[in-house]
Amino acid sequence: MELWVIWLILAGLLIVVEMLTLTFYLLWLGIGAAAAAVIDFIWPGALVLEIAVCCVVVLILTLFTKPLTRRFHSARGFKDAVDEMVGKQGVVLESIAANAPGIVKVGNETWSAVSDGSIETGETVIVVSRGSAVLQVRKKGG
Repeated sequence: MELWVIWLILAGLLIVVEMLTLTFYLLWLGIGAAAAAVIDFIWPGALVLEIAVCCVVVLILTLFTKPLTRRFHSARGFKDAVDEMVGKQGVVLESIAANAPGIVKVGNETWSAVSDGSIETGETVIVVSRGSAVLQVRKKGG
């Protein structure tokens, strides 16, 4: 199999995995791998150049997107998905114990959730905060 095809497969995998996470790190690696695929397609066998191009692309994207995202976050009218989730109401689908997470449905989305106390299936909860994949909830009215 040609090396540029392997670079493209790697780029595709990294981008798909990026969609499952909420960061930009794997996206930049995927774009770097795609750039390496282009280099290998143009100059086959230049592995050192491909790796160098991949690293430079990832470094440039990482360095220059931090100020850009900071500008987006400080722009008027910007609302992060985290901000919108806090305060919303949900329903417990799988009971939450004080020491074990459960599952809640908030809007059309299903989330893992933790709470300070136990909450039974079917009870209504309010989202207190959100991590990357787990919601902190409390009983409604409690």
